[in-house]
This record gives sequence, C-alpha cells and structure tokens, in this order.
Amino acid sequence: MIDSHTHLSSCEQPDEELVADALEAGVTRIVTIGTDAENSGVSLAAAERFPEVYAAVGMHPNEASDFNDADFATLARLAEHPRCVAIGETGLDYYRDYAPRSDQERAFGAQIELARSLDKPLVIHTRAADDDTLAILAERAEGVRVILHCFSLVERVAECLAHEDWWLSFAGNLTYNTAEGIRAAAALVPAERLLVETDAPYLTPVPLRGRPNQPAHVVHTARAVAAHRGQSYEELEAAVERSAAAVFGW
Repeated sequence: MIDSHTHLSSCEQPDEELVADALEAGVTRIVTIGTDAENSGVSLAAAERFPEVYAAVGMHPNEASDFNDADFATLARLAEHPRCVAIGETGLDYYRDYAPRSDQERAFGAQIELARSLDKPLVIHTRAADDDTLAILAERAEGVRVILHCFSLVERVAECLAHEDWWLSFAGNLTYNTAEGIRAAAALVPAERLLVETDAPYLTPVPLRGRPNQPAHVVHTARAVAAHRGQSYEELEAAVERSAAAVFGW
C-alpha cells in the first residue's frame, strides 16, 4: 500500500520507527509533504535517508504570508531534487486565515507554474475555499497533474472527476461515522485516479482514532475504501499502487 500524503517531521516517533512500522504493516512507499521551505528541506532529508520515502516540497497556504520571489526561488531549488516527486501542499485555506488571501493565491499560482515547469504533480489543500480553489485550478492548472489531498469536496466530485488529470486522495476521516458523503465519493472514483493517505499525525482512522496517526495506519483507511467500493483489499492495493506510480512517476 502507498501512503500518498504524510508529515513525518510532525509525528512524535522518530522517522526510523515510523518507516519500520509502515513496512511491517505492508506500506511500501511514503510521500512526506513539505509545508514551507524549511520543512520541505527536512522532508527531502528523510527521502534521502530511506528508500521507501519520497518528498513533496511546497508552501502551505497557512504559511504563505509575504510569499515573495526569494521564497519561490528556494522552493524551485528544492524541487529539482531527484527525491522530490510533487509540489505542495499548496492551495487556499479560508477556515483559519493564517495568511492573507492575496498571499495564499500568489503562492498557489507560483506553485502551479513550478509543477508545470518540472512536470511534477501538484498537491492541493483546500478548506472553506472550494469555489476559489477549483476556479484557480480550472483556469491555471490545465495540463498539470493535480492531487486533491484529503478529499472532501463531496458535492463537487463529478466536477473534479471531469478533469482527467486530477487524482482524488482519501484520508482517515473517511472512516468516521459522519463521513457518508466522503465514502460515497470514494466509491465513484475510477481506480486509476484513486489514492489513499494518512495526513499523519492527523486524521487517525477508526479503529485507532484518539491515537496519533502514522503512515502504518493507512492500511485501515484502505480497508474501509475497499469495503465501500466492493473490492478486496488486494484489488484496491494493486489499483492504488498503479495510480500512485502514474501520478508520481516513480
């Protein structure tokens, strides 16, 4: 199984333990996600240390205050690293408004262009900003492979699937009692565009909810996705591995 989105540096355990636990659970590859320039460098360092780990480098919308040319230059340099397989996470977050919306949009647009120039996928975070996020992607990201991380756009799933180069990634919140819409969305996604993730240390899936999340726990989300799609775990695992290879290019 593939954990397509995690934050190793935010987890409590050392990376060595996190990776070992993931391998024992049957997780073969992990993508650890950068949220600013410093954290992106840490993610790349983890990817250099462990052959199972890859990195995404980016500026999270909550970290985008005063985003400027120097910030972009740093991300562009990091993104050239051979262990970098994606740009992001980027997007818009109007729920917390930790960064001015104009700065979020400037960082978002710059990372779209970086992903395009390097032919690497773009990892999207969107919260309370769905209209603007989707509008910017539709207008500016044509031809860019897009990963909608922690998919929750349940009212817009058909719109998202209309873009053939968009992948939908499902996290542990799919297993929660209140997540009927997310589970229904996961059942609709073509196998070749489906991913699963932990977003560790957040969104721990049932039956482990209440504990810190980690990459090993992606198998619980994957089992829930398989059940709601009417597939065996093994069928879903093979599909996710093909889907991840297609989007990340490994």
